[in-house]
Formats: sequence, C-alpha cells, structure tokens
Amino acid sequence: MNAEEYGRSVVSEEDWSLHRKGHEDQKRHMDKVKEAIRDNLPDLISEESIVMSDGRKVVKIPIRSLDEYKIRYNHSKSQHVGQGKGDSKVGDVLGKESQGKGQGGKEAGDAPGQDIYEAEVSVAELEEALFREMELPNLERKEQADIVTDHITFNDIRKKGLIGNLDKKRTILSALKRNAIDGRKSIAPIIDDDLRFKTWDEVRRPESKAVVIAMMDTSASMGTFEKYIARSFFFWLARFLRTKYQSVEIEFISHQTEAKVVTEEEFFTKAESGGTRCSSAYRLALELIGEKYSPSRYNIYPFHFSDGENLTSDNKECLRLIDELLGMSQMFGYGEVNEHSRYSTLLSAYRSIEDPKFRHYVLKEKKDVYHALKGFFKAGEAVVGG
Repeated sequence: MNAEEYGRSVVSEEDWSLHRKGHEDQKRHMDKVKEAIRDNLPDLISEESIVMSDGRKVVKIPIRSLDEYKIRYNHSKSQHVGQGKGDSKVGDVLGKESQGKGQGGKEAGDAPGQDIYEAEVSVAELEEALFREMELPNLERKEQADIVTDHITFNDIRKKGLIGNLDKKRTILSALKRNAIDGRKSIAPIIDDDLRFKTWDEVRRPESKAVVIAMMDTSASMGTFEKYIARSFFFWLARFLRTKYQSVEIEFISHQTEAKVVTEEEFFTKAESGGTRCSSAYRLALELIGEKYSPSRYNIYPFHFSDGENLTSDNKECLRLIDELLGMSQMFGYGEVNEHSRYSTLLSAYRSIEDPKFRHYVLKEKKDVYHALKGFFKAGEAVVGG
C-alpha cells in the first residue's frame, strides 16, 4: 500500500430512515386493521362462528393492500403526457382506455386491480372497538357494605424499598448527576445512594353493584333467525358487562307461556316451543328482585327480547308489570326481532310507554345487533330505534 492509498478515506452516509421502515410498515398495518374492524364491525359482531362459540375464536376481515405509491416502468412504451411530437390539435382523441374486463369490456383487462387480503382479528380486538363508547346508563351509587374494590396508586419515590419496585430511570439519572459532579461522564458506578424506589398506596374505592336480568322469548313463534339475533345480543351484552364491570351479576330467564330461571348454557343453547305469555318473564324478574336484588343495593337493568307475538289479552298485564319494574330499575330494554317490518301486538302496546327509562329497538337484520347495543348502552340518552 503506497502513501497515497494509505491517506485515502471514504465518506459515506447511511440512510437511517431504512431502520424505521419495519416500524412504519407495522404501524400502517395496525392502522389498516383498526380501520377495517371499524368499517366492518356491525357485520363482524354478528358472525355466527363467534356467537355460537366460546368467544375465543378469530375472524378474518378484508384489508386493502399496504403497498405505497411508486413509479412503475411503462413496459408497453405508449406515449403519455410530455412525450411525442406535440402536433395534436384541439379536439383530437389522445388515447382510449383499455376495454378489458374490469373496465366493462369483453376481453381480459391488463389494468392492475386493488390487492385485497384477509387479516385475522381476535374477539378481544372486536371487544375493544365495540365497548369503547358503551356503558350502563343511569348507574347510581348504592349502599357500600361490600361494594369496595382495591386499586394501587403509585404516589412517591424513596431511597429505600423492595428491589422489585426499583425505578430504573430515576436511579440512572441520579447516578449520572452524581458522577458528573465528580467529573465522570458515565453511569457507572451506581451506588446505594443512587437507588430510587416507587411506593404506593392501596386505595379502596366503592363501586356500585348492578344486576342485568336477561329475558328471552323461546316460544314456537321465535324461529331460527329470531333466536339467533336475540342470543347474539345477549352474547355481547354478557361480554360487555364482564369486561367493563367488576360488580355486575347476570340472571337468565327463558319463557314461553311460563318463565323459569335457567343457567347461562341453557339460555344460549336450549330450544323450547309453545305459546307466548311475556308477563310470566316480568313477574319472575320481580320475584328475583324481591328475593336477591334489593333496589337499595343494586342498579337493576331488565332486558327482554321477543318477536312481539304475545297473547293480546296479556299485553295489559305486561304494561302494568313494566311500569312496576321501571319504578325500581335504572333502565328497561326491549328488543324486538322483526325482519318483516310489521307492527307486532306487543310493540304496539309498548309505544304508549312514556317513561324515558324505557328503551326499545327493532332488529331487522344481523347488523342491527351492533346498533341495538350502541342504542341501549349510550349513557344519558333515551334511544328509540327501528
């Protein structure tokens, strides 16, 4: 190696933006997934594979390609703007679109389409999107006897504590400052006096208890579609309550002419037949409240789903019992599965109820499960839908 070569050096600059590429692509992918969930949520939550499962399934949603805009080489070498002799006159046709399939023609087209692929999302991701703006309306603080939950609040930094509570960031800053004062530009050594520990207080915060009484019509007039929609609603209702609240209980009542308290599994799987007398469910709900759920200690939320085909002679009794339930409840929700846009005997009677705590929604198709959930659990507003 001669002196000239020895003294030669190369200056290069690395494009550090390439190091961020993976992170940026991942963020764009997650944004696309969230957008797809938001756009398809009404259809996704009524997906049968989820509702009829244990809730641990995943679903696939279509997402547009994540390709970025880029310049593509023109293999056909046809002339475009800025090319050619420039001798065209006003009125000349400069070019025609390819008449392939996809543009309305008969032949196979050569224009690129939009890439669509499927991404899997979990039930937890759907819950996060669905439950974000939902809450139990009119929730009140009740008697606090055993309605208290523990919360941890970090509120101080000290020099002594358990090693598991070491605040690494503050410890390093303390060491840096001490070493700088001593003329050392380094973290090490770290001495005992540099250690900083987080401390906390246990906060006991009262929470209001609540009970949701889920009532479902299982009579012969409730067909496969009607039962599926009702069960879909109650499936998400149960998950919403257990995800967002610690002190909420759920009672399940199924009814035809007679009502009975059933297990959660029976509620979602057992089919029955017979006539319909909705007042039997309301009467049993009142008995449950009297025996187990005093209004002085519980926020009470009765929900009833039916196709609305009730004995006409029973409607007056239903109105009387609903009025009694409204007097001790935060809200009464009535959902009617009615895909034929007909006026049912039951809803015709319920339209006379003027209490703002009575909310109803008519569900005509699967995606209405989403709209009913949003309507019933939109705090502070009496929502009438359908």
